[in-house]
Amino acid sequence: MEIAVVLLAVALVAVVVLASQLVRSELQLRAIAKFLVGRESASNARVTVFVRTRGFLRLAQAVNRQIDRHQGERIAAEEGKRDLRRGLTYLAHDIRTPLAGAQGYTQLLAAEEDEVLRARYLGVVGRRLDDVEGLLDQLYAYAQAQDPDFRLEREPVDASQVLAEALASLYAQFKEHRWEPVIELSHEALMVGSNADALARIFRNLAVNALRYGCEPPHIVQEGRTVTFENRMADPGSLDADRLFERFYQGDAARGGGGSGLGLAIVAQLAHALSIKASARLDGDVLSVELAFPE
Repeated sequence: MEIAVVLLAVALVAVVVLASQLVRSELQLRAIAKFLVGRESASNARVTVFVRTRGFLRLAQAVNRQIDRHQGERIAAEEGKRDLRRGLTYLAHDIRTPLAGAQGYTQLLAAEEDEVLRARYLGVVGRRLDDVEGLLDQLYAYAQAQDPDFRLEREPVDASQVLAEALASLYAQFKEHRWEPVIELSHEALMVGSNADALARIFRNLAVNALRYGCEPPHIVQEGRTVTFENRMADPGSLDADRLFERFYQGDAARGGGGSGLGLAIVAQLAHALSIKASARLDGDVLSVELAFPE
């Protein structure tokens, strides 16, 4: 009988302990739920637990890891928004500058009677409007490449021929610089499954980047399935090669150079869409951008 009483007492104690633990666990779960519902997204607060069992400690760790992850994503998104606003501000300034110049020369043109000066002013207006068209074209190309539904149709393409035609289309710009690019192409055609128009834009953007920011003619080499654009930079210290493919990135010395900061970002986007590995490095004052085509 005494044994039965002892066992009953032990059982009652166990029930009380379990009931107490159940109540504490319920309160802890409610506290965690209340914390998650009421927590501000920008808050640095983390889950703490007063029930120090292994399960609740693991739950708190898992919840806090998710909070840290979301916090990192939120910070990255905010930084991205700031970069976008800053880039759009720069781009708006870059567009307004040639437009203001065109407007000013248009006013001079309207009041000028000398035909020689009128022709000169008209030429300046045309060049300023060409600059605006180029900036808007780059912006459109970048927006198109960012579209999740954007797809590039592929077919067998001779990349060497596309490269030669892209460089030939920039003959006037090279002539204006009094530059003759050094071009070394393999005797064998570089046949790739690609999109000729997108590939031409990649090559043109790389050549225009060299024209705009280089200090001597670019050196363009095709070796095997790799095409490399190299050119010396007047101010390599202002350039961060790791950021070259970022949207709106321009080196300090490049600001005001008439670019949009989208040229190499478009190269990166289109290269990715075509399964081309694009990379950049700076060796001394020589910038090299390499395009590695898949087998």
